[in-house]
Amino acid sequence: MIKGIFKGSPPGSTEGSNRRLLVYQHCIPLCESGDLQTEVAADIIGLLMLETHTLSGPSLAQLASLFVEAIKVGKMGSGKSLELFPTVLTALSACEALSYGKGELSGEEYKKQLINSLCSSRWDPQCVIHLTTMFRDVPLSPEELRFVVEKVLRMFTKLDLQEIPPLVYQLLLLSAKGCKKQVLDGIISYFKEQDVCQEEEQKHGESLDLEVQSIPQDQLRHVEGTAILHIVFAIRLDQELGREFLKSFKISYGDLCPFSVALLLSVARIQRYEEQVFDLLKVAIIKSFKDEQLQQGSKFLQDLLPGHCSVAQMILDTVRNSVFGWDHVTQGLVQLGFFLMDTFGPKPGPFGKTTEGSATIARTPTQQACKLGGQVLLQGFKVHEPIRGEILEQVLNRLVTKTASPVNHYLDLFSDIVVSAPMILLESSSKVTETFDHLSYLPLATVQGLLKAVQPLLKVSMSLKDALILVLRKAMFSSQLDGRKSAVTGFLLLLKNFKVLGSLASSQCSQAVSSSQIQVDVHSRYNSAANEAFCLEILSSLRRCLGQQADVRLMLYEGFYDVLRRNSQLASSIMQTLSSQLKRYYEPEQDLLPPVKLEPCITALGDQVYLQEPLAHLVSCTVHCLLWLHNMRRSANHNMGDSDDDDEEEEEGYQSELQTILESMTRRMIKSELEDFELDKSAEFSMGSSVGVKNNIYAVLVMGVYEVLMEYNFITANYSKSRFEDLMELFNRYHKLSEILKEKSGKGRVPSNKTPRSLLSLGFISTLLSVLFRDSTQSREEALSVLRSSGEFVRYAVNVAVQKIQQLEETGHTDGPDGHNTDRTFRFLCDMTSVLMWRYTNIPSVVEDAGKKEKRSSLSHLCLEGLLRIFTACQQRYPDKMAQLLSTMDILDDDAEPDDGDVTEMNFFYIRQFQRALFTQLSSGEEEFNSKEAQLLVSILSVLSRQLKPSSQQFVQMITWTVKICKETSFEDSAFAKGLLSLLFNLHVLYKSPVSLLLELCQDIHSQLGDIDQDVDVEKQCHFAIVNTKTSTTAALLVLSQVDRVLDEVDWLIARKKSQTVADKSGSGEATQTAGQQDPIEKAVTLQLGTLLTALNELVQTALLPGTCTITLLRELTRTYSILTTLVKYYIQVCSSQHGALPARFEKLVKLSGSHLTPQCYSFITYAQSGEFSVGGADDKKKKKRNEVNTAASTKLLRETKAIPNLIFSIEQYEKYLITLSKKSKVNLMQYMKLSTSRDFRINAATLDAALQEHDESQEVSAISYCKWQLQKSSFLSLPLYSIT
Repeated sequence: MIKGIFKGSPPGSTEGSNRRLLVYQHCIPLCESGDLQTEVAADIIGLLMLETHTLSGPSLAQLASLFVEAIKVGKMGSGKSLELFPTVLTALSACEALSYGKGELSGEEYKKQLINSLCSSRWDPQCVIHLTTMFRDVPLSPEELRFVVEKVLRMFTKLDLQEIPPLVYQLLLLSAKGCKKQVLDGIISYFKEQDVCQEEEQKHGESLDLEVQSIPQDQLRHVEGTAILHIVFAIRLDQELGREFLKSFKISYGDLCPFSVALLLSVARIQRYEEQVFDLLKVAIIKSFKDEQLQQGSKFLQDLLPGHCSVAQMILDTVRNSVFGWDHVTQGLVQLGFFLMDTFGPKPGPFGKTTEGSATIARTPTQQACKLGGQVLLQGFKVHEPIRGEILEQVLNRLVTKTASPVNHYLDLFSDIVVSAPMILLESSSKVTETFDHLSYLPLATVQGLLKAVQPLLKVSMSLKDALILVLRKAMFSSQLDGRKSAVTGFLLLLKNFKVLGSLASSQCSQAVSSSQIQVDVHSRYNSAANEAFCLEILSSLRRCLGQQADVRLMLYEGFYDVLRRNSQLASSIMQTLSSQLKRYYEPEQDLLPPVKLEPCITALGDQVYLQEPLAHLVSCTVHCLLWLHNMRRSANHNMGDSDDDDEEEEEGYQSELQTILESMTRRMIKSELEDFELDKSAEFSMGSSVGVKNNIYAVLVMGVYEVLMEYNFITANYSKSRFEDLMELFNRYHKLSEILKEKSGKGRVPSNKTPRSLLSLGFISTLLSVLFRDSTQSREEALSVLRSSGEFVRYAVNVAVQKIQQLEETGHTDGPDGHNTDRTFRFLCDMTSVLMWRYTNIPSVVEDAGKKEKRSSLSHLCLEGLLRIFTACQQRYPDKMAQLLSTMDILDDDAEPDDGDVTEMNFFYIRQFQRALFTQLSSGEEEFNSKEAQLLVSILSVLSRQLKPSSQQFVQMITWTVKICKETSFEDSAFAKGLLSLLFNLHVLYKSPVSLLLELCQDIHSQLGDIDQDVDVEKQCHFAIVNTKTSTTAALLVLSQVDRVLDEVDWLIARKKSQTVADKSGSGEATQTAGQQDPIEKAVTLQLGTLLTALNELVQTALLPGTCTITLLRELTRTYSILTTLVKYYIQVCSSQHGALPARFEKLVKLSGSHLTPQCYSFITYAQSGEFSVGGADDKKKKKRNEVNTAASTKLLRETKAIPNLIFSIEQYEKYLITLSKKSKVNLMQYMKLSTSRDFRINAATLDAALQEHDESQEVSAISYCKWQLQKSSFLSLPLYSIT
């Protein structure tokens, strides 16, 4: 029928044309109404499309208006007839002229008006998708396209969540026409907002009713997942879209959000983008951590900028969100995790050495990035089943293959995985078994970590345990020493963890110990027998090690005590092993001296001598095991009354035998003279000869045995006076030998290593200190006076304590029993802290030092050193236990006891104690002043002040106190001044910007050292008395390091502003800054630089000593000019894009730099050069050494003049960019710059004459070369000047 109507309505006649229009006007609503069948409606629209081109201009205009009206009132619900609209618009744009209002418009213009009116009207949410689809077929100009995209993006929030993915899909298809960046940014920012709303709702959800949740989380995540798939699909097909997407994140990581991170990781699956994405994420992560660190370390930056957006948190959110079926993201997450761990993991030290002991906290940005990688993988492992196998495989592969670099981070991750999901790991236990095969080839540290990590699995999986035992047995006979050590480590671990008594908490029904061919039921009471057989078998394997190298034996001796503590049933086996080993080196004849045979303890290979048996460790292990068993038996008898007689007899047998041996050893070691060991004063101890090496080994062994016997006798003495006298005899022998060793090693050209590590256990040292200093029990008084009366012994005890704490700080554990048990170690630390603190505060060093003007450090000094080491070790190893440590230091003083509840209060209580001690030191006058002690006090204060919150009242008090001390103390002690000023700077930077402080210090330094021009009298200024003639150079170096820090911050701020300007330019292109007010960041940068220039201006006029100080100043000046150049470039960029006026403050800054600093810089360069010559020659006393000094001076000069041309270059670069800025901004900034003549080429005639007269004819050559050198130097410094027009 419609075809008929069209046939009868020729488009040429007015009537026909009107009739055609009428058909269109009726058919369009008819198709929308939904009364027609779909096929019929589609046919009608198809027919209408074919005839559209025949309509006249006005008819087309009417039709188009009909569409627009229908859309505005929301009648285009089904969107069927919208397919016709593009055809109408296309035909319309081809028209020549149409009447519009009172005038005429071309078809193109008319179309533009229509689209404009359409985009500014209200759309029915139902038809948004249809309209977006429709616009794909409309030919649009870039401007029209932008209108449309903006409108569609605005409609996102009005739509139902379910309709978002299809709309995203249509938008992406539309983006083929252009506006790619706008489309992507719009989609990402929509999801970013949704995430934020969702998070807010979750936060407040607990307080409100749960029914008000507007966006269900799972629904939102599924929609996001689908949208990501659509975008990735579009990027796969359209490279341009991919490029736009990555470009937007390269400018600034501030735009990242969990959604865009997920999107990036999905895009990374496209091969051509993989590398770019990971590089981009790497840069964003490390930059985010660095920025965070910079902001946390500076109050100035915290006040200036709002909170920091953490990329790490976004990535972890993405892992959490990916649970909702985001399979396309998980692969990227695994890659990212390993990428971060590989890139930022610990690197091997010099000569491939790995650093011992992993630090507990990630402090540097690289460590934090590595830790983030581990967290991503661990969380991924927990929530995604499909990737578990891959994560596990990759971790284990890296443990096996990365033998040259440290793998602590992978071990930590593996350990976390085992703890979080042991049963899941058992499903892929074959991978773990495969790793076991490589055990004997891996570094020892890796083996220890790996075995510690799999330990929970061994208890539940028999097959794993059997596989491990087989591997360890093979390793026992490995040709590599490390392989055998690994075997010992593994076996000791198994012994510690398989209790002989009681059944294993195991889920399996049978526990098979294949190696012993015993199979029993876990729940039957024979299970302990199976374990016992298993353990005894291992012990027999370990006995073989007693014939191996000293290192292997040492591991055994260090491990036996822990095994015994966990598995007391193995006591008889272990004690028999130790006893038989000890008897090899024990002299049974009671009359013979010495009681130990040292000959068999060493072995020779060619002319090299090696230690074969670490005898002292063997005795130490025997003593500790014996004492522990003794305690156990006492407490057991106390509890039970009587027990199995056979066992007891056997136990008593070897116990009493060993006690006899030890007592006999004590008695005879006291009688033995050093000559009996061939170790008297005349013996040779140089490490160069084999005899010297042998004697050194002997001395260390004998000293170790003395120490172990001291500990044994102290513990078994039960405070008897005679036994303590024996102990003192042992100590005197020990002390005599150690003095000889010190004296001999000091004489050699190569000083030998430090004193050997003490064999006393940490627990014993902690007890000994308490007893020596704090035990006032009446009954013990007499016995203890024996120990207390020897100053050497007390000093030795504190020295060993300091040594142990230092080892704990460096490696995280100490030698000896309980050394690896963190809780007990911490308890000992607390006890020692309390004792040392009491000793230091209650006995003033003045009393103690009276009449003893020795070179050695006093006891108070040692106690302080111990405290400092304890605080540092605690911050490093137990960061969250600092409060617990402080709360144990029970000092009853004039002050009331601090309240335990408030950590800050308690911390500050101790800070006050140390402040008081330092104040006492300072008020005693310079003659009595003990510099080393004062330095230690300052170090302790700086460690404790790190625990204060910068916002707290106590922190402010601490700063005020430090400033007061710096202002009032005038001691000429540069080391103390350095410590005090460093403390001041570290506190000040967390309180406010330090530039004003730096200015005052620079003025002080200038007035102390005088001016470079000797005729100028410097105004005497004294803000800080700590700065005096002796300490000025130290202060100057510290000030310059702070200047560097301030420059870092300024540089960072300028870079941040630059990237913002770029982002604004590419985003909106609008000028955001009004002319009236200056941006706060720009203002802050200008003010910081202004004060800094004034401070440097003071330093540049100061007569600094040639050397480090001068070079550092030249470097900082170079850097200052470089940063000024960066700032000028930033303003050039601003002027190009915004045409704003330059801020008045900036002009002042340029004026300050040009009129004040630059001329002074040139004067300082001249001064630095002339200063060098006074070093080089002109010293009559050293005429013989003239040539040597000359060469030394000239090489030094060459090294320094590198700093001079760098400075000149950076000044001239600065001036070059100022010229550019002057042209751009129409402000003559060059009026403040004065050209210097100090670098024009010149020959200094006076110098030349003097040189020629001084050198006679025989040294003519030297004079000529000298002149040449002078000429070269001048020309070298005359770099091209930029002419200023």
